[in-house]
Amino acid sequence: MKFLITGGAGFIGSAVVRYLIAETPHEVVNVDALTYAGNLESLAPVANDPRHLFIHGDIRDAAHMAEVFRAQQPDAVMHLAAESHVDRSIDGPAEFIQTNILGTYVLLEAARHYWNQLQQQAPKRAAAFRFHHVSTDEVYGDLEDPQALFTEQTPYAPSSPYSASKASSDHLVRAWHRTYGLPVLVTNCSNNYGPCHFPEKLIPLMILNALAGKPLPVYGNGQQVRDWLYVEDHVRALLKVLTEGRVGETYNIGGHNEKTNLEVVETLCTLLDERVGTAHLAPGSIHHDLITFVADRPGHDQRYAIDAGKMARELGWRPQETFESGLDKTLQWYLDNREWWQRVQDGRYQGQRLGTGAPK
Repeated sequence: MKFLITGGAGFIGSAVVRYLIAETPHEVVNVDALTYAGNLESLAPVANDPRHLFIHGDIRDAAHMAEVFRAQQPDAVMHLAAESHVDRSIDGPAEFIQTNILGTYVLLEAARHYWNQLQQQAPKRAAAFRFHHVSTDEVYGDLEDPQALFTEQTPYAPSSPYSASKASSDHLVRAWHRTYGLPVLVTNCSNNYGPCHFPEKLIPLMILNALAGKPLPVYGNGQQVRDWLYVEDHVRALLKVLTEGRVGETYNIGGHNEKTNLEVVETLCTLLDERVGTAHLAPGSIHHDLITFVADRPGHDQRYAIDAGKMARELGWRPQETFESGLDKTLQWYLDNREWWQRVQDGRYQGQRLGTGAPK
């Protein structure tokens, strides 16, 4: 098969591309606009593989997307291209509306016209074609009941500009299935973590701040709960859905690892004490001493938690990593790949606080 992956130079997208090339016989056409979070260095292991074609392109460019479909003739689309950071969406929502909503619309139209041509010219390929839209559990909003879990039937109640834009794109994808018959699949995942994660997100930010002896900023009281999913577990789930999932269905993907933000940071501090020591800190200090509570994010959801039972029942998928094993692998990757994240920090992002909602 030939997969068209959008956002394939981003965190999850690059993990998908690396896995497809390393572990499967499939071909990959990788389209990425290379905005701040897109990083070709994340694709270094597959950059010269003949089964991987990188195309610098913006999913909002209708003419270019139509040409990509015409020239590359993919068998399936996995749509990962998105603006994805809540804090950035608070500071500047326009890019999220443009990329996540308008960009998804443009891509859906390009896919629909291509699929319509396949139906006329290659009916068997058209019958097997899939458009897989990758989304987030944040579209569901906040879980007030401490025992409740997000299911595929949970009503949408997004809280941030980011989650609202992803909810909008989910609705567009389902509408293109209902109205035009486009064979779609939707997945909503919990918080991902792992190698090649842009350091504005919680886990890589804490690792890099700690290595530099900087404060570890924890929003509010740190009791916000998230379900953590190791990125390679997510990749395996995505491929299961794309190749075996039922058309028109939604699948929730979670790691079964509910942790408060403070627990995540404290666990990292303990690992760092053991793995790198404390010589770079103030005399007598440990990494835990760097934890600093800061003003909470505006509209911060208290708890997300995924029921991934449908993935297990229908597709036989379960996460392979525990939170502890995944976090250990993640920390070791950042320790082993200083050049990767130092070059990221040489660019526009220096670990500054985003998403305060304060006027500029």
